[in-house]
Amino acid sequence: MYCIHCGVKLADSERCCPLCGTVPFHPDIPRPEGKPLYPVACYPHQQVSRVGFLGGVTILLLIPMLVSLICDLSLHGGVTWSGYVIGAIVLSYVVMVLPLWFRHPNPVIFVPCSFVAAGLYILYIDLSVQGGWFLGFAFPVIGFAGLLVSAVVVLTRYLRRGILYILGGALILLGAFLPVMELLMQHTFHLNFTGWSWYPLVALVLLGSTLIFLALCRPAREAAERKLFL
Repeated sequence: MYCIHCGVKLADSERCCPLCGTVPFHPDIPRPEGKPLYPVACYPHQQVSRVGFLGGVTILLLIPMLVSLICDLSLHGGVTWSGYVIGAIVLSYVVMVLPLWFRHPNPVIFVPCSFVAAGLYILYIDLSVQGGWFLGFAFPVIGFAGLLVSAVVVLTRYLRRGILYILGGALILLGAFLPVMELLMQHTFHLNFTGWSWYPLVALVLLGSTLIFLALCRPAREAAERKLFL
């Protein structure tokens, strides 16, 4: 008998594959008695501690933060470039590692927190370089993106139906915001209005309208599912 998953040769009495853990028999069929081909103790199944793993990741991320801070203080006598490094690591930690500390992380909570962390990091950059562009450009853009993505996450999580309506509406809203973003860029950075935002606006509106049409028209939706093998 061989494992159906990894192909390792098994004895007839094996309860599971010692290499990959696949059950090689039907649970309703009685198994014959026999000596296993491999000692049980040779392939122990060890479970990695989630807290230990995340603690190790946290320590590994603290090391470059401390090293960059010490180097910056020794070279410049203050916090200059190390603030950007520390902020980027903290932002990455909040977005990718912090939700893993919870057994069942709720994206409704962590998605807005990620955008808040991103906004604070960009605010720090603006204050460090004295750019003066955070309130005029970065804050409206991050705020709109955070509200839009958070709304999509909340609706898709708590509404079992209407995913096409949600995605279609989100694409249309995103396209409608692009001309506003271009105006903010023009006002904040004193750029010329070139009208580039109208091209993605038309594309996003057409794509969003297509999704809403598929949600309204069941035959078209079923035809699209057959064509796309969904």
